[in-house]
Amino acid sequence: MSARSSFVVVANRLPVDRVTGPNGSVIWRRSPGGLVTAMQPVLSSQRGTWVGWLGNATQHGAPPPEPFQLDDFRLRPVPLTQEEITRYYEGFSNSSLWPLYHDAVEPATFKRRWWEAYRRVNHRFAEATSEEAAPGATVWVQDYQLQLMPSILREMRPDLRIGFFLHIPFPPFELFMQLPRRAEILRGLLGADLVGFQRPLGARNFINLSKHLLELHTHSNTIQAEDGRRVMADAFPISIDVSEMEHLAESPEVQTRAKQIRAELGDPRVLLLGVDRLDYTKGIERRFKAFRELLAEGRLTVPETVMVQVATPSRERVEHYPALRSKVEREVGRINGEYGRVGVPAVHYLHQSYSRTELAALYCAADVMMVTPLRDGMNLVAKEYVAARVDDRGALVLSEFAGAADELRQAFTCNPHDLDGLKQTLLHAVRAEEPEVRRRMRMMRRYLRAHDVNRWAISFLTALGSPESDRP
Repeated sequence: MSARSSFVVVANRLPVDRVTGPNGSVIWRRSPGGLVTAMQPVLSSQRGTWVGWLGNATQHGAPPPEPFQLDDFRLRPVPLTQEEITRYYEGFSNSSLWPLYHDAVEPATFKRRWWEAYRRVNHRFAEATSEEAAPGATVWVQDYQLQLMPSILREMRPDLRIGFFLHIPFPPFELFMQLPRRAEILRGLLGADLVGFQRPLGARNFINLSKHLLELHTHSNTIQAEDGRRVMADAFPISIDVSEMEHLAESPEVQTRAKQIRAELGDPRVLLLGVDRLDYTKGIERRFKAFRELLAEGRLTVPETVMVQVATPSRERVEHYPALRSKVEREVGRINGEYGRVGVPAVHYLHQSYSRTELAALYCAADVMMVTPLRDGMNLVAKEYVAARVDDRGALVLSEFAGAADELRQAFTCNPHDLDGLKQTLLHAVRAEEPEVRRRMRMMRRYLRAHDVNRWAISFLTALGSPESDRP
């Protein structure tokens, strides 16, 4: 085995896409995303390793490749069977944990065989990580699919410094208590030295559950684990690579495409934009209903106002998602049937994935960005829109239930559960005078430049490296 790494990142997925090269050869290309952008400098400088699943990038039935290099860091694939994907990923992770952690917007489903697969896969990830980590290494585990892994890894390798970051919300006491394996999840997380959350409330929920469910001693933001260690829990709101999005938005290619998009849409007075994964937590149906009612009331009209909704395909094998797609597409058809014209639809609905260049052009073209999740850990689309508005124009309508609302305080915030309130907020954003729009956007952009993804990674790793969490 090659030399072990002093820094290891562990996530459900490896940050690569499979590309077919010359003569049918396989080339692994780094996939876009905020997490790999944040991790790459540390991984590269320390010759680190990323442990994760290759997704559907391997050929069906073929063994996963051996560990390999990408840029200046190493990738260690973890194999999963189709049954494990069904039970660990689609089952326990996305049909049990995901809905429960998002305020049970859709009912959570619990099956014992899903739990066994979740535990088994977490153990496999821990084994792979243990093999890759050098003595005394720092390991940073990511997200809800791997909540058991810190304690499993701790038993295998007590010499490691282990951090865990949850990218989605952490639920309140009443919801978490519904989880059949609630104590095991908490103990799994408490294997880490530092447990990070998007918002302070998530950290408080975790500390309170540790105190009341496991009867552990807590003080401020620390928990005394059952083995006597001090575990720190705190908020570290994730961000984006702001300069990368600014440079993309300023490029002639994106600026030209943004003008072209508006021309293709008939150069409306107001272009409304939504960009989301097609997920029931994103509030897409509420957004459409608010738009339809505003059209019905004559407070917005077509073709002066046009809405574009990008809904990226997501988890289409999980039960709730095909039903959601049908409901969303039915609503789009209803709006266009009642308020569109020949060649001039009221809603342009795009159920497909887009490149970052095309998304940047859409951000630059939109007058109003609608980010209205019913619950979201952070929502980086809101931050991408702000970063892309290098002209200081554009209005952001933002749900107060997105983590981004804690930081982007100059957005037009709304409660998406309150349909009348959502309509009023949308109208306020549409009708706001340019000086107000520019003032809000300038302040959000100033904040975002000072709180980018690099600051997020550095702040977490600095806290993880601190001896504070080990002090009695």
